Amino acid sequence: MNAEIKIVNGLEEPFVKIYTASITDDIQNLLSLIKASSNIVTALQDERTIILKEPDIYMIRVENEKTIIYCKEKKYYSKKRLCELENILKHSFMKISKTTLVNLNYIDGIEASFGGTMLLILKNGCKDYVSRKYLPSFKKYLGL
Repeated sequence: MNAEIKIVNGLEEPFVKIYTASITDDIQNLLSLIKASSNIVTALQDERTIILKEPDIYMIRVENEKTIIYCKEKKYYSKKRLCELENILKHSFMKISKTTLVNLNYIDGIEASFGGTMLLILKNGCKDYVSRKYLPSFKKYLGL
């Protein structure tokens, strides 16, 4: 297999183009690696960098101008902004407020709340409100 890398100034994210006569096992493995690497998030715990994958993350929330990533039992800090993490975690995440992203696979329940909002409860016990701005798309996801 041959490979070529071109540096392109101004490109916002890497773009991969594969030329092949047929889809082989090597090509499938390469595609799997590319897809898996795009869903990796790095976070900080003390002085240590932690690698998190999409299924590890329950919720991401901005608190006091810091991006906090909530997992099943622990929380980590990220240097990335919420919008950057939203672009990385496109598949099973939804923005429920200006400051919060949730993993839709870990929703445990919802409760109606004041002012037309909903309280979202995740399987790890984290709670946050779905703001009115994001409520229509959230209801559509739930089929309500």
